[in-house]
Amino acid sequence: MIEKLDQLTVLEKAALLSGENVWESRAVERLSIPRRFHADGPHGLRKQTGSSDHLGIAASEPATCFPTSATVASSWDTELAEEVGSAIGREAAAAQVHVLLGPGLNIKRSPLGGRNFEYFSEDPLLSGKLAAAYVRGIQSQGVAATPKHFAVNSQETQRMASDSVLDERTLREIYLRAFEIVVREAHPWALMSAYNLVNGVYAHEHRQLLIDVLRDEWGFDGAVISDWGGANDAVEAVHAGGTLEMPSPGYDSPRQIVAAVAAGELSASDLDDRVGEMLRLIERTEREVAPAVDVEAHHVLARRAAEESIVMLRNDGVLPLAGGTKVAVIGDFAFTPRYQGAGSSQVNPIRVTSAIEALETSELEIVGKARGFRRDGAADAKLLDEALAVARGADAILLHLGLPEIMESEGIDRANLQLPVNQIAALEALSQVAPVVVILSAGGVVETPWLERTAALLHTHLGGQAGAEGAVRVLTGAVNPSGRLAESYLLRLEDHPAADRFPSTERTAEYREGLYVGYRYTETVHAELAFPFGYGLSYTTFEYTDLRADSRSASLTVTNTGERAGAEVVQLYVSPPAGPAYRPATELRGFAKVHLEPGEAREVTLELGTAAFAHADATGAWIVESGEYTITVGSHVRDTRLQARVSVEGVAAPAGAEGAELTLYAAGSVTEVDDGAFTALLGRSLPPPDWPAGPIEINHPFSRLGQARSPLARLAWRIIAWRMRASARKGKPDLNLIFIANMPPRAIAKMTNGMVSMDMVEALLTVINGRHLRGVGRLITAALRNLRANRRTRRALAAAATPEGTH
Repeated sequence: MIEKLDQLTVLEKAALLSGENVWESRAVERLSIPRRFHADGPHGLRKQTGSSDHLGIAASEPATCFPTSATVASSWDTELAEEVGSAIGREAAAAQVHVLLGPGLNIKRSPLGGRNFEYFSEDPLLSGKLAAAYVRGIQSQGVAATPKHFAVNSQETQRMASDSVLDERTLREIYLRAFEIVVREAHPWALMSAYNLVNGVYAHEHRQLLIDVLRDEWGFDGAVISDWGGANDAVEAVHAGGTLEMPSPGYDSPRQIVAAVAAGELSASDLDDRVGEMLRLIERTEREVAPAVDVEAHHVLARRAAEESIVMLRNDGVLPLAGGTKVAVIGDFAFTPRYQGAGSSQVNPIRVTSAIEALETSELEIVGKARGFRRDGAADAKLLDEALAVARGADAILLHLGLPEIMESEGIDRANLQLPVNQIAALEALSQVAPVVVILSAGGVVETPWLERTAALLHTHLGGQAGAEGAVRVLTGAVNPSGRLAESYLLRLEDHPAADRFPSTERTAEYREGLYVGYRYTETVHAELAFPFGYGLSYTTFEYTDLRADSRSASLTVTNTGERAGAEVVQLYVSPPAGPAYRPATELRGFAKVHLEPGEAREVTLELGTAAFAHADATGAWIVESGEYTITVGSHVRDTRLQARVSVEGVAAPAGAEGAELTLYAAGSVTEVDDGAFTALLGRSLPPPDWPAGPIEINHPFSRLGQARSPLARLAWRIIAWRMRASARKGKPDLNLIFIANMPPRAIAKMTNGMVSMDMVEALLTVINGRHLRGVGRLITAALRNLRANRRTRRALAAAATPEGTH
C-alpha cells in the first residue's frame, strides 16, 4: 500500500488525512485504497447503525458487553486481558470494523474522574501492562487497536478546552509511562490523541509528544487519530504528527493542507509522512472475511472476566454461602443491573443477566425479593418496609447497592464519592435484621463509612452482561475471589491531594500534586485508608517465602496454605534510597497472578531491570541513581511480607539537585502547593488560569455563552443549561448537551461533515459577540463560499480519478 504514495495528488493526500463521515476514513478508488471503518470498543464493540451521533445515544449493533477496564484491572491478570481483547477484536472483525477505538488507559488522577470506569488504574505499570495485553488480543484478529487518550487527559469537565499544566517528571513518570509500555510491548497500529491541551499545546498537534517522544524515542510507526472533534489546526497537526482527523470536517481541512503546502508553510515531507502512516494502517487491517462469532463462548468469557475481577473487601465469615442458605435479595440493582458506564463506550449487549436471574439458578433458597430503595436517591418508606418484611426470614441479606448512572458518565465528573443517602439508610435498617452482604456496583471509588454495618462486601465494579452470574459464583464459593483493588480507597474525598483542584473549571488544570497520585501519595504521607492499593481478600490463605533479588529480577515461593484452590496476586514494590531527587516512598515495579491448588507451592519470578529503579529528571530524561533500594513483596502496597535490599549501580546524583522550594515535594505534602512551589516544580512561569476577558473566541468552551455579549447567545445557553439540569434530575444525563457545553466553537466545523467551515464559525462568533448584522452577513457570505469551494474540491478529486488526472 505504501508504494502508492507517489501516485497520489497533493489533494488526495490531504483528503486521506480526514474522515469521509462519522466513522469511516476516505478511499481513493482509482488506486484501490479502501476506506476503513472505526468503532468504539474499550469493553465491547459499539458499531453504530445508520445515522448516529458519536456518543452512542443511537442504536448500535448487538455485541458482547465485557466488564469495563476498571473491572478487569482488578483481576491483575494480563492473560485474561488478552483473551478479552482477542474476543472484542473477533467481534469487530466479524462486523467489518477495521479500527477499534480502545483501550483507554489514562491515569486516574482523581477518584472523581467521570470516565474512570473506562480506565485501568492510578498506576502506570498496571495500566500499561493490561492495556498492552488488550492491544495484543485485538490486533491478533487483524483489527487495529487504538490506545487512548494521549495524553494527560484526566477530567471530563471542559475536556475539549482544558490545558493540563504539569512538570516534565510528572509527565514522564505518571502520564506517559503507561503509553510507553503499550507502544514498546504491544506495537499498536494506531493511537488516539486527547481533546485537551498539554502545557499550552493541543494534544493532536503536540510535536514533542507525537514526534519526539512517541515516534522518535518509543519507535511508534502507526497512525495518530484525533478524538472525535478533537482536532484544532489541520495544518499544524500534519506538521506535528497528527495523522487522521475524525470525524469528517468535509473538505475544509484538506483545502487548508493543500494551501499550506503550496505556500511553503507545510513541507511535502511532513504530508508524505502522515499519508504513509495512514496507508500503513490501511494495509495492516487488510484481512480475510472473519468467521461468525460464538456469542455463547464470549458470554462465558465475560462471566469469567467478571468473577476473576471481583474484589472481596470484607468477610466476617458469612461467605461463602452454603447451598440451602435462606437469602433475601434486596436492592434495585438486583433487578436492573448496572453493568457498564454511560457514553461512547456504551455497548448494546447481546443479553444481560440480572442478579435475580442468576440467584434463581443457584442452590441458595430465596425467601424474598424487594427493591428496597429508589434508584434516583429519593426516600421511599414503602419500599424500605417491603425490604424489611422479606428480610426477616433470611439467614443472610444480599443487598445490591451501587452508583446510579447519572454519577458516572463520559462528559461529566463526579461530585462526590458517596452512595446515595437512601441506600445507606436501607443498609442501616436491614443490618438490624440479619447479616448483610453488600454487592456493590460502581465504576470507581466509593467512600465506605458504613462498612461496619456489613457482614461482607463484594466490589463487582461494572461487570458487563454476565457480571451478576460471576458474583453469584463468588458468593457461593464456586469461585474463590481473587480481585485486588487497582486504586487506593481513602477514607474521605477531602483527604485526596487534588481534592480542592479537581475538576478544574478554569482554563488550566494544574497538576500541583506532581508525582503523588494514588498510593504514591498515601504511602509517602502514611495516610489513613479505607483500603490500600492492591487490597483484596480470599477464601484461602497464601504464604510467601524465600525471596531472592538482585537488580535484574526477584524470585520467591508462594504456597496456598488453605483448603481451597485460589489465586494470589503477588505485588513487588521498590523504595528508593535517600537522595537529592524527591521520590514517592514506594512504587509498583512488578506483579503476577498465580493460581494454586490447596497445598501447592510455586516459584514466582518478577523481572526488574533498569526501569524498576529509574526516575525522570527535570528535563524528562531517565536516570538511575546508585544506591541501595528496598524491594518489598506482598499482597498489597501495605503488606510487607518479604523484603530485600538490592545494590544498584547507576549515576551519582548531583548534590543539591533540587532547591528549597521543593522541600514539600520531598515530604509529599502536596495538598496545599502555593504558586512559588509549583512554579519551581514547572521551571517556568505559571500560565494564566482564567479565560481572558472580552469576546468569546474559537477555542473557548460554549459554557462561556452565559457571559456572551449577544442576548441571543445568553438565551441559548440558558436553554442548554436548563435542559442539562432537567436530564440530571431524571437520572439520565443528556450526553449530547454536555458535549456541546464543553466543546469550543471550532468543533462545529470539525463535526458537521463540511456543512460548516471555519470561516462560518468565525462569522458565528461575530454574532455571539454582539455584532449581529455584521455577523449574519459574514455567515451568509462564508456559507456560499463554502458551498462553492466544496463543489470545486469534489470536481478536483473526481478529475484526479480520470486517466487524464492521474500522474
